[in-house]
Amino acid sequence: MSATCRVCASHDLSLAIDLQEQPWGNHFLKEEEVGYEPYYPLKVLYCHSCETAQLGYTVKKEVMFSDHTYLSGMTHSLNHHFLKVAQEIDEQFFHNKPSKSVLDIGSNDGTQLFHYKMLGYEVLGVESSSRIVDIANKKGIPTVQAFFNLDLARTLPLRFDVINASGVFFHLEELHSVAEAIKLLLKEEGVFVVQFLYMKSIMENCAFDQIYHEHLLYYTLKTVDTLLQMHGLSLFDASWESIHGGSIIGYAGHMGKRAPSQRLLELKEQETHAQCNSLGAYLDLGKRMILLREKNLAFLKQKKKEGKRIFGMGAPVKGNTLLNYFGVGKEYLDCLVEKNPLRKNLYSPGMHLPILMEEELISPPDVYYVLAWNFKQEILQRNSALIERGVEFYFPIDVV
Repeated sequence: MSATCRVCASHDLSLAIDLQEQPWGNHFLKEEEVGYEPYYPLKVLYCHSCETAQLGYTVKKEVMFSDHTYLSGMTHSLNHHFLKVAQEIDEQFFHNKPSKSVLDIGSNDGTQLFHYKMLGYEVLGVESSSRIVDIANKKGIPTVQAFFNLDLARTLPLRFDVINASGVFFHLEELHSVAEAIKLLLKEEGVFVVQFLYMKSIMENCAFDQIYHEHLLYYTLKTVDTLLQMHGLSLFDASWESIHGGSIIGYAGHMGKRAPSQRLLELKEQETHAQCNSLGAYLDLGKRMILLREKNLAFLKQKKKEGKRIFGMGAPVKGNTLLNYFGVGKEYLDCLVEKNPLRKNLYSPGMHLPILMEEELISPPDVYYVLAWNFKQEILQRNSALIERGVEFYFPIDVV
């Protein structure tokens, strides 16, 4: 293929997963935009040189991130996760430090930084969406509106004890510029906390919907460490967390500053045993996706045959990958039900399902088709009364 690897610049790439042409999943539509949204290739390529999986096509960051509608503070599970991360980083590395600072890349509404601020850190966020920057600043979280890269880093007077990148390190169009910027801004004994969807878990769960245009890269521990080491950084520890169906929290520093932990070595060994860095593992995922589509369509067709009314629960970006790949539109779902006010009165890209606010529903459906499956436990607990009334909650991707 003629594509160039985003990490190592190799041209030795193979098609691994093909989700055809899809609209950008976070391009929720106003009524007058319905039917006019652009479509882009959604294909995962595998690099035979560095083993990194990546998209072959880039929707420009200015399109995807300048005015996006994702708010990290909307779910209790994610908020609790961010609290836990901040507490663990502080206790392990900086608890007794009299003054300490943290930079959050792609800081969104400041949810992660709020917890660091409560622990006494000087905080700074960098976020690309102007309206979300306003939300963060109004909450008292100093936030700069910009795309983080080396040029921006050179304008910042501070060096940081902690640099956090939560669910953003796989978004990066300016990948190497960002890595260099992190190296520049990280103090000598500082910790770079990189949180990312774990490709090994995606494979195990058949969670193919986590492939979408914002996610340019699909990391394992091996491949993210390959990238970091190209820039004088390296992982020294990592943990697997259940958030988002399986994520890694990686702890990195300047190369040679800390020896790799036993936990990191064991996780890397598990990767080797699972062969999740092989092209074959990606091709196998592609085959299982087809079977999952057949299973989901059979379920939805049966429920409609029974005369059931079905709503989608949540309008996450990944849900649009799933809806468009499965071909699940208005013939199956009446609407998508959301809590995020930024998506009120909009329509889903591709399938054009109307988005209704949860608090405005007059009556529940017979079945909720749960697109926000990564918050399964929170959703089931929050809706226990509906479940007792007989409302069915179906998880198209069911992570135990």
